[in-house]
Amino acid sequence: MRDEIEPVEPGYHRQMAELDDPWQLLPVIEELKAKAHKQGLWNLFLPDEELGKGLSNLDYAPLAERMGRSLIAPEIFNCNAPDTGNMEVLYHFGSEEQKAQWLKPLLAGDIRSAFCMTEPGVASSDATNMEATAVVDGDEVVLNGRKWWSTGIGHPNCKVVIFMGLTDSQADRHYRHSMVLVPLDAPGVTVERMLNAMGYHDAPLGHGEVSFTDVRLPASAIIAGPGKGFEIAQGRLGPGRIHHCMRLIGLAEMALERACCRALEREAFGRPLAKLGGNSERIAQARIAIEQARLLVLKAAWSLDHRGIARSMSEVSQIKAAVPTMAQDVIDLAMQLHGGGGLSDDYPLAAAWTAARALRLADGPDEVHRALVARFELAKYR
Repeated sequence: MRDEIEPVEPGYHRQMAELDDPWQLLPVIEELKAKAHKQGLWNLFLPDEELGKGLSNLDYAPLAERMGRSLIAPEIFNCNAPDTGNMEVLYHFGSEEQKAQWLKPLLAGDIRSAFCMTEPGVASSDATNMEATAVVDGDEVVLNGRKWWSTGIGHPNCKVVIFMGLTDSQADRHYRHSMVLVPLDAPGVTVERMLNAMGYHDAPLGHGEVSFTDVRLPASAIIAGPGKGFEIAQGRLGPGRIHHCMRLIGLAEMALERACCRALEREAFGRPLAKLGGNSERIAQARIAIEQARLLVLKAAWSLDHRGIARSMSEVSQIKAAVPTMAQDVIDLAMQLHGGGGLSDDYPLAAAWTAARALRLADGPDEVHRALVARFELAKYR
């Protein structure tokens, strides 16, 4: 991070901003990936000792935090969302055929992937609202529907998406949905447009709106069989959510570091900013908030390692509700201390704030996670 990534990242972002077509991979990314792979800094999120590094969630937390300081680092170590979650799905639930076709090249970093769950027409925080369908027709599965905020769909190496759709509307609510592996070039799959998040396209990964029109695939493309979508989603989102929170701790640390340097270097009214307007107190509060959030994330990581996802739902929801808001507040402080520059692309703060704000919605909005925490808490006393 210090020797290879941080020195080149500002230049990388400037070069990307100057491109007429930002949906491409600059050579520096592949060069850095090759260096990381050669040093064994690869697939660090996967606990498997052969395919990853055999790290627990607790082991991985400080590494993910360090990566979180950078917008490009996770891809360089092949630890970027949504690929990490998709690889975990294939690792735990995929057939041998699916692993050979998709998991192997994802682990090698040769291809990228996207996850298609959220829909524009319904409240997708409640998966039972889903309108997109994955209907079994003999030895085939037929997909129809429209998805959006499909992160990673704009990457030039994106070759496959995981699509979640309704298979049996009459089944129990937790057995209605299926997850299907869909080649991006399958007939009927169309990337309708790329979305911006508060003005940022997050190129070259991006977030797209994707339509699926009578997409026919072999039934063997269904992961773990029809009706298993909800079960897979719960297993996927636990580690995915905690990885986001680990990285957000690093993003908040980056912002606080910049805030402190700015507060000491910049003067107004004859005094450094650190001595003005309660800024020193806000900096102290930011340090306290980061430390609290980090400990909560580490507790959730320990719980996932020792108790499993089913018994760690409250802990994971706690961090998902707390950490993005904390990071947003700390980054906002850094932006304020940078004045007009904090709103520009001259500093990484505006993009960081947007990422933290988006994560208060991604993988479930704050309100859903707080409701789940309350449900588990109240259940103790019934």
